[in-house]
Amino acid sequence: MNPLIDSYIQYVSTVHRYSPRTQAVYREVLEGYAGYSLEDPGDGDALAESMIPAAVRNYEVHLMEDRKLGSRTVNLHLSVLSGFCRFLTTRGLLKSNPVRLVTRPKTEKRLPEFYRDEAIERYLKDTEHAASEDELELLMSLDPEKDPLARTLYERRLRRLTVSLLHAAGLRRAELASLDASNLDTSRNILKVRGKGDKMRDVPLVPALITELERYQRAAEAFFGGAPAAGDPLLRTPSGRRLYPVYIDRAVKAELGGVPGITGRKSPHVLRHTLATELLNDGSDLNAIKELLGHSSLAATQVYTHNSVERLKAVYDKAHPRAKDPEGK
Repeated sequence: MNPLIDSYIQYVSTVHRYSPRTQAVYREVLEGYAGYSLEDPGDGDALAESMIPAAVRNYEVHLMEDRKLGSRTVNLHLSVLSGFCRFLTTRGLLKSNPVRLVTRPKTEKRLPEFYRDEAIERYLKDTEHAASEDELELLMSLDPEKDPLARTLYERRLRRLTVSLLHAAGLRRAELASLDASNLDTSRNILKVRGKGDKMRDVPLVPALITELERYQRAAEAFFGGAPAAGDPLLRTPSGRRLYPVYIDRAVKAELGGVPGITGRKSPHVLRHTLATELLNDGSDLNAIKELLGHSSLAATQVYTHNSVERLKAVYDKAHPRAKDPEGK
């Protein structure tokens, strides 16, 4: 353990309120640098002294040539090191940030992945039984301790709601996992969501999603034998735990696997991208999308405009007469 790294992780935890997962990534990057650059990775003074452009550049080469990491991952490492150096600068341990003098590897800009509207609609239609009143009544008639069908019905409903919330509310995975029962306000039809940087935002819910949430709550009360307290998780695994990243990932993969038209990655973030792309294609204001998704800047939202342009180009190439005949004949 290196005291400087510990101090920085404590800083990003309390000041920036980075999530435990982000803190773990930062620690792994910094300890990787210390392990490569120092004889004693636990020496705080030596770590500060090692932060010079040449050493950072050597580490960058090591990541690319020895560890065969991609340019995006290398840039992530350099970004973490840069933030660490800024931290050291403010504490007088460095005069300037050496990472700023290191040339970063170029990366190709990737458009956000998204699922087609018709594929999502097909999934929702094919799984509507899992969110139905009929299956809810069946679940409520069973004894969860004696009948394994109760668990099957509960988990099927939970997985479907997981996908519904990630898509229709545009939630991040961590935001979904952190929802408490008190975050659902059915009188106003909103979810109170705690996003990055501990910032709260209100996310409006469409009537169909409100109905699905209310039915889930009744199913959970029947399955667990009572209503949750305000501080209890809104969504609970069959064992009663709060949702966690691996469970959410598995639920999305299980639900979307095999759905016609859904190819590539089956992930929570692609569902979030899908909502943003749908809203933009329907003419929603970019600032409104920014507020809904909880982006800190408009630049993060503007990336979705590229998907709309690409879709427009595809329609143009397919339908426009001059696109078919370059000579205009």
